[in-house]
Amino acid sequence: MADVKQILGDLNKHSFVDLMMKVIGESKYVQNNPPDLIPEEDRIVSHVLDILDPYSTKNGGPLVINHIAYTPNRGNLIVEYPGTDPKKVVSFVGMHMDVVPANPDEWEFDPFSLSIDGDKLRGRGTTDCLGHVALVTELMKTLAETRIKLKSTVIAIFIASEENSSIQGIGVDALDKDGWFDNLKEGPLFWIDTADKQPCIGTGGVIPWKLEVTGKGFHSGLPNKAINALELGMEALKEIQSRFYRDFPPHPKEQEYKFEAPSTMKPTQWFYPGGGNNQIPGECTISGDVRLTPFYNVSDVIKKLQEYVDDLNANIEQLDTRGPVSKYVLPEENIRGSMSISFDEAYSGVACDLDSLGYKVLSKATQEVVGYVEPYSITGSLPLIRDLQDRGYDVQTTGYGIMDTYHADNEYCLLFDMSQGYRVFASIIAQLED
Repeated sequence: MADVKQILGDLNKHSFVDLMMKVIGESKYVQNNPPDLIPEEDRIVSHVLDILDPYSTKNGGPLVINHIAYTPNRGNLIVEYPGTDPKKVVSFVGMHMDVVPANPDEWEFDPFSLSIDGDKLRGRGTTDCLGHVALVTELMKTLAETRIKLKSTVIAIFIASEENSSIQGIGVDALDKDGWFDNLKEGPLFWIDTADKQPCIGTGGVIPWKLEVTGKGFHSGLPNKAINALELGMEALKEIQSRFYRDFPPHPKEQEYKFEAPSTMKPTQWFYPGGGNNQIPGECTISGDVRLTPFYNVSDVIKKLQEYVDDLNANIEQLDTRGPVSKYVLPEENIRGSMSISFDEAYSGVACDLDSLGYKVLSKATQEVVGYVEPYSITGSLPLIRDLQDRGYDVQTTGYGIMDTYHADNEYCLLFDMSQGYRVFASIIAQLED
């Protein structure tokens, strides 16, 4: 084990920062917020290939490289360093090549270029997740440069994101469907997309929902002739949330897995057709999500939410109103307020297996390099991993950015933390050799 770690050494900080300069410089073009902002992940792929392609098999090197794109400009990259034992694999997966949007006017520095402040590497994507792209690229480059003889095949998968995308089947789901994940089952799979240098042992499921509310619009001076869709939406949502928290309270296992928050259901967006202040709106749409700890079933929640809405529609008169003429039924016009709920693609959270080989080597490597092990769980969501776990994969999650800057303005990571992440990866590979 010592020989493997010695050969892999420490992170080449100069090379890492140089690559970070390039990928953070592309962050403006990989922002993900359709339809206005469609990421072009191949911009990131090109920089990774500039580093790794000289070591590819086509150029006489050991790396097997596949650039897989299901739609133009939005590719995935699979890099394999072959080992000697076909039944031993370790994989580093989940390094997505898009970023959340950034408004330069709200930042203290340019989000779309890397700036360095002491140990801080600043810019959009440094923590989530272009920093991890650069980090795993450096790991694969070092494996190829040293040509270290390993029993385990080391595989890295850099992914195009399907989150927020109207185009599905371009990232991990499509790769999985096409069999690119099949041989990852032979060993631990480390999903590199969290933060704070510790094992993230639990993640949340997500259920995106949309509540469409219909009332009757009218002049604000005659509120008795209207069904105010905004009021109906607010009262209906309040009741739906109350029932959700009654039926899906904090689960006892959430403490065992150290979840920071229980399951939640809340609005995040509100839309209405517009109009003047003197117009009572007759329709509106409220959108949001459920974040569900992995101890509840996603399909059970969807079923319950639909039942809540059906019951409210049948008993709309019983909802609280707001003021003496506020109402949700106009009997003389035979008009009833109503609502409907719909759901976008949902997926489940995961509770990692704490008795597995993957967790044991990650925990030992973290203790060895960072000096302590404090696993945690969040209701942030990661795609595919629950499905992989259900199919027998040893899935673990970790990351080396800063949680406090995750998706935040003024995002940064620490070069020291990323350097420790590299050493954790080296320790994992070394342990698996034994």
